[in-house]
Amino acid sequence: MNVGKNGQLLVAFGANLPFDGAGPAETILKSVAALSGEGLQLFALSRFFATPCFPAGAGPDYVNAAALLTCSEDVDLTSILARLHAVEARFGRERAQRWGMRTLDIDLLAVGDSVLPDAETQDRWRLLPPEAQVRTTPDRLILPHPRLQDRAFVLVPLADVAPDWVHPRTGLGVLQMLDALPPEDRAAVKPL
Repeated sequence: MNVGKNGQLLVAFGANLPFDGAGPAETILKSVAALSGEGLQLFALSRFFATPCFPAGAGPDYVNAAALLTCSEDVDLTSILARLHAVEARFGRERAQRWGMRTLDIDLLAVGDSVLPDAETQDRWRLLPPEAQVRTTPDRLILPHPRLQDRAFVLVPLADVAPDWVHPRTGLGVLQMLDALPPEDRAAVKPL
């Protein structure tokens, strides 16, 4: 799938380890600047939020943010992912452990109202029970991100930059998905 020039991308940032003398918030800010060098222009950046590490006590709290980016050229999703991964690597990201501590994580959440690879696959991964989520990993890009609706640390910052974005499969907007989460999940995500 190609993302046309000025196509809109929703991305989430997370970090909880320092990199090269910079704390997680500074690393995220620097990564946003680095994305512009990859042809991904910042349209809007959320506030930064602190989110407790899970499970409690497993490491430092995370800093989370979200952004709305646009493409400066017509590119395919493989190229977009490669650019996001290149910026992660530039800031010390090692893909050694899923859901582990990290210097930088940049997740592609959505590209407009695109559903990839198809509606059936997106639905299957989105509806996967929590215990199965830990054991299985998709072998391809699933858009919108299949865990988007479950994660306050994604939805709270996303509400800053794209409150009106609507999930193309559920028909729910960002604020509706956020309101559906348990109050304690939302309360755990605090502005820095």
